[in-house]
Amino acid sequence: MAAYAGLLLTSLVLMGLLSHTVQTITHVDCEGSSKCTYIVRVRPPPNFSMDMNPMDLEDWYRTFLPPQMARSKPQSPFIHIYREAILGFAANLTKYDADYIKTNDGVLMVYQDKLIPLLTTHTPDFLSLRPNGGAWSSIGMGEGVVIGLLDTGIDFAHTSFGDVGMATPPPKWRGSCNFGSVQCNKKLIGGKSLIGGDNNPIAPQDDVGHGTHTASTAAGRFVQGASVLGSGNGTASGMAPRAHLAMYKVCNEQGCYGSDILAGMEAAISDGVDILSVSLGGRPQGFHEDIIAIGSFSAVKKGIFVSCSAGNSGPFPNTLSNEEPWVLTVGASTMDRQMKAIVKLGDGRSFVGESAYQPSNLASLPLMLEQDSSGNITGKIVACELEGSQVEIGQSIKDAGGSGMIMLGAEDSGHTTFAAAHVLPASYLNSPDAAAIRQYIKTFDKPTASIIFNGTSLGTTPAPEVAYFSSRGPSTASPGILKPDIIGPGVNVIAAWPFKVGPNMGDEHDKVFNSISGTSMSAPHLSGIAAIVKSAHPDWSPAAIKSAIMTTAYVMYDNDKPILDEKLNPAGHFTIGAGHVNPSKVIDPGLVYDTDVEQYISYLCGLGYTDSEVEIIKHQKGVCSRGAKIAEAELNYPSIATNASAGRLVVNRTVTNVGDEMSSYTVEIDMPKGVEVTLSPTNLEFTKVKESKTFTVSLSWDASKTKNAEGSFKWVSNKYVVRSPIVIF
Repeated sequence: MAAYAGLLLTSLVLMGLLSHTVQTITHVDCEGSSKCTYIVRVRPPPNFSMDMNPMDLEDWYRTFLPPQMARSKPQSPFIHIYREAILGFAANLTKYDADYIKTNDGVLMVYQDKLIPLLTTHTPDFLSLRPNGGAWSSIGMGEGVVIGLLDTGIDFAHTSFGDVGMATPPPKWRGSCNFGSVQCNKKLIGGKSLIGGDNNPIAPQDDVGHGTHTASTAAGRFVQGASVLGSGNGTASGMAPRAHLAMYKVCNEQGCYGSDILAGMEAAISDGVDILSVSLGGRPQGFHEDIIAIGSFSAVKKGIFVSCSAGNSGPFPNTLSNEEPWVLTVGASTMDRQMKAIVKLGDGRSFVGESAYQPSNLASLPLMLEQDSSGNITGKIVACELEGSQVEIGQSIKDAGGSGMIMLGAEDSGHTTFAAAHVLPASYLNSPDAAAIRQYIKTFDKPTASIIFNGTSLGTTPAPEVAYFSSRGPSTASPGILKPDIIGPGVNVIAAWPFKVGPNMGDEHDKVFNSISGTSMSAPHLSGIAAIVKSAHPDWSPAAIKSAIMTTAYVMYDNDKPILDEKLNPAGHFTIGAGHVNPSKVIDPGLVYDTDVEQYISYLCGLGYTDSEVEIIKHQKGVCSRGAKIAEAELNYPSIATNASAGRLVVNRTVTNVGDEMSSYTVEIDMPKGVEVTLSPTNLEFTKVKESKTFTVSLSWDASKTKNAEGSFKWVSNKYVVRSPIVIF
């Protein structure tokens, strides 16, 4: 098992961090008599209720099957039976069986199952979360909240999931942990393995590493002396160290099948989680065809906050995963920590790269490019393009006699660097420095290099900076909703790991940590932060929590310096969403933009979804025919995005007071020249908590001249600043 699997999984069915693609792969070619897994979405039986006997519901589902399958008692023909996430089932069917099922009037959709890709010691401190005197002292640590994760499982024995100081699970928790010798506790309170069917009795143990890492990032307990091979040493902790965890294993090293993801959501909803963390995602598609969008809608309808990865297909536009407006879509940023591995060339030039493995310095040795390595590489440093897992590439070089490795950042990767737990002396160099290395090797007859390991540095700048791989908007499914929503730490995140790492594999197993990167890492940061908000405000809706996260985010740092992208240019809102998460502000945002399920339905109808398509999501007939329709921009969202060709936009927004009872807000507008923005009224006066006020935003611009413009409006009181970005594109 490669120790770096969470960053760069070598299987082509998984989203590699640097691959720039999102792949979905079906089980097999399902023509003729070959069987594949299908997900079948059906209408409810007559007189249906959520407390309907499970056997009666299964009998209803059997009525949709071909006769020979329906009679297959006592053995169930179903892989998964759903009632919370959707009404329907998953079963192995031939194409003929699937076509038969589609002819039934009670069937809404038949989906062929697809494989969906899997998309810290210093992070809490970087986010001003400190137990003594930091934000945790005033905002709490997620007490009483349950975070459910859909992932590769969890290392039950890892010290990050010990329960010292933890309260008992809340009374609302309905989950279980019946795995024989594998024990849960007050931290890790439950879970289930959904791979292969609902009745899988095996504990959701992690055989990849990804799930252990994301779980500890969200809510791992305090672990002193945590490091990766001695680098990044400090006290490890998740964002919500006193929240409870439940793990739903829906992925393995190949990826995650939609039928299992849906079953994981089904179990999480039924068990009573408060937060659902989803570090996976597929290619953009219509919401009625997107398993994650459908299942997350059911979760949000039950009051569950859902945090999802934005995807690892940046830095290109229109590459987002998980675009639905009812979830929080999270991009990835860097932090101010660097594990330095300095490459010094024979001509005297030096370049600062990164490596979590910090051995003794590597003296000057011959340097060669990987593509020139058909000869002997013994005793040489090999410069490699990143195609696959860094650690596995390093192992191959080490096995062939190589003494060191330099990973060369690709042209579009900008200044992003990665600190892996290498198995030999190595350094990852950013794109400009990598170009210099390539040129040096091609220019000099006998190029040489050394690697100097300079330990861990904090306070490096610029930080945060957007990771090059973080997927960008505009949204494909809904361009009028600004996505991603937010960015958070997702580069070189140190968190728990179930396997030993590095060259000697000498760490204690229960205290192993690893440094990996991806929007898979940024999403659980936001899941933990959402748990803190939920703990402080248990009555807040998922939309209110999302609003609090977005309107308190920052776009400037360190004396008004803008957040930069991987090329060190100011990052736009299709890159950072509302900005970088600011945990110290989230539980007291002043005002929130709340949204209920019915408004999401009006939004879907306004997008042009048909009654039958919306029924797949909402579980109700005819909602668009008899209900209201609103344009994308009219959704009560904490941001505004609109197409430049329109020339004008007028929308309403409603804010609810969650701050001081008596409060007064004045609007401040920041837009570039050529765009006129007015808000009416320009002042909002509140006299009680939970009071709501509606205002109108009017924008106008010359569509022949203005093609792209970004800015914001802010509601400002003597205590709060509530910022909403505006993007014209």
